[in-house]
Amino acid sequence: MLEKINSSEDVKKLSTEEKKELAEDIRKYILEIVSENGGHLASNLGVVELTIAIHSIFNLSKDRVVWDVGHQTYVHKILTGRKEQMKTLRKLDGLAGFPKTNESDTDCFNTGHSSTSISAALGMARARDIEEKNNCVMAVIGDGALTGGMALEALNDAGYSQTRLTVILNDNEMSISKNIGGVSMLLSKLRTKKSYTKSSDTVKKHILKIPVIGKPFVRLVQKVKRSIKQLVIPKMFFEDIGFRYLGPVDGHNEEELERMLKITKELDGPVLLHVITKKGKGYKIAEENPDKFHATGPFNIETGESKKEKSKDYSKVFGDKLVKLAEKNNKIVAITASMKDGTGLAKFAKEYPNRFFDIGIAEQHALGLAAGMAKEGTIPVVPIYSSFYQRAYDQVIHDIAIQNLPVIMCVDRAGCVGADGETHQGLLDMAFFRLIPNLTIMAPKDFRELEEMLEFAINLKAPVAIRYPRGGEDKYRFENCEEIKKGKAEIVQEGKDLTIIAIGKTVARAMKVAEEIEKSEFKDKQLSVQVINARFLKPLDKETIKSSIIKTKNVITIEDGTIINGLATAIKELIIDEKLENINLKTYAYPDKFIEHGSVEELEKRYKLDEETIVKDFLEYISTKENKELTKNN
Repeated sequence: MLEKINSSEDVKKLSTEEKKELAEDIRKYILEIVSENGGHLASNLGVVELTIAIHSIFNLSKDRVVWDVGHQTYVHKILTGRKEQMKTLRKLDGLAGFPKTNESDTDCFNTGHSSTSISAALGMARARDIEEKNNCVMAVIGDGALTGGMALEALNDAGYSQTRLTVILNDNEMSISKNIGGVSMLLSKLRTKKSYTKSSDTVKKHILKIPVIGKPFVRLVQKVKRSIKQLVIPKMFFEDIGFRYLGPVDGHNEEELERMLKITKELDGPVLLHVITKKGKGYKIAEENPDKFHATGPFNIETGESKKEKSKDYSKVFGDKLVKLAEKNNKIVAITASMKDGTGLAKFAKEYPNRFFDIGIAEQHALGLAAGMAKEGTIPVVPIYSSFYQRAYDQVIHDIAIQNLPVIMCVDRAGCVGADGETHQGLLDMAFFRLIPNLTIMAPKDFRELEEMLEFAINLKAPVAIRYPRGGEDKYRFENCEEIKKGKAEIVQEGKDLTIIAIGKTVARAMKVAEEIEKSEFKDKQLSVQVINARFLKPLDKETIKSSIIKTKNVITIEDGTIINGLATAIKELIIDEKLENINLKTYAYPDKFIEHGSVEELEKRYKLDEETIVKDFLEYISTKENKELTKNN
């Protein structure tokens, strides 16, 4: 059946039974693709029928559907002419794992982070009304994303506005970890009350035509009905704020979904369609382990086991060390924004349940909460992915840094993360954190240094950001780890001809670059390379770095972040401020652009950050300079 589908129009021609067959074909195809390429599996298997129903009822060349987070759009891509391209999913220059407006006009809005869809869809609906168009606008949002403050702000505005808009609540009781909080409790109540009766617009219209008693009678019936609803479904939140609530409806009954979607087209004002789906539907292993298969690398379909051996990573090292520190210090608490497993906090949550707080997908609240706890004497540790820290920037400034509160912000997935692309690359955190007064910024070169930095941060009694990458440490092994002192860099290797300054995971790369440069010959001499592990981006160790720059006159900076306002900028400022002259400087970082998806290794190669390219590029650069300092030193 899948072979017959090349567009939404092909879907519309199918019978109900053919659509059921199509749903099974799509699930098998997604399993094949994700088991080879990796990706978001469970969420996509859960929305197959819902996506088919949307394409059956709506014309997505003019109607708009905004997919919250966007990781559940594989089915949508398959149905919109990208079936064959799915084989390139998440690969360099291939199909993205999220909606991209440059891929198809049916991808009406780029998404990648949670809780943004209702705001964007409401904006589209209001623009439609201004232009006096008549197309439908929908937001598909999961129950996990509904815990985000932005989604609740948008619901409040949409309900008040009475703009014609449909919010499809894809309720699978999961985000990445199991949902928690008041919204989750409300939805649990709604799921159990399928006897909830919808309004009949047809009957109401007929009654309104009855002279004298029509309008009062309708008002009385509505009042009674609303009182009953409040008894049957406590805290009818959605209707209280102005939405017409429909559902719950079985999200795997395609025929029923189509019927309900047709109703949404006929109603004026904001409508919320509550759809119950099962994450991982059709693949038993994913149904039983939806959190494990939320996002996955390549795996064996028969067993569900990863094709790559799971190795120790920075998140686990962080989590294990935090548990050890918490044994000795009962003031330490941990806060997560629905990412307990992803950030390595599962063990902490088990060992110290009273000191662990999962607050849902609400990064702003997480940092505000941490500030309040820190003000009262606790030591909050808040691990959040780098790209998600962007969502709480104001809280870092306003609630934490201004008051100089001892909140430890662990910036997981810092740097290039690869296949998830622009919305998930952690390349901006050094740049935006560096602007904030009172904030100490660190990055470890390996696992051991991360443990030392975490212990240092616990005792600092000031706001700290510790950034570390996704995955494991480099294969390069450092022999020593000097004691960490605030604002003090580490000289990893002494040298007199060239200074390489690196931070975080790139220190290992700096050592390899140094080795290769020392092996090569430049103007009949071997270069001696000094390698500095900056450790601190802020405060920068100006004394150590300045001394090395003056000695060698030749400088390389390497970092896993944007070229703007990171390590390279800090070194340039130092050179200018200290009026250092005749310095040959080469900086290696990601350019001032949003970096596409692909493997980390491919992207590093593309942007000239791999060791081979750095060595070649620097030697070519230095050979074009008249470098008297090299001759003098020799």
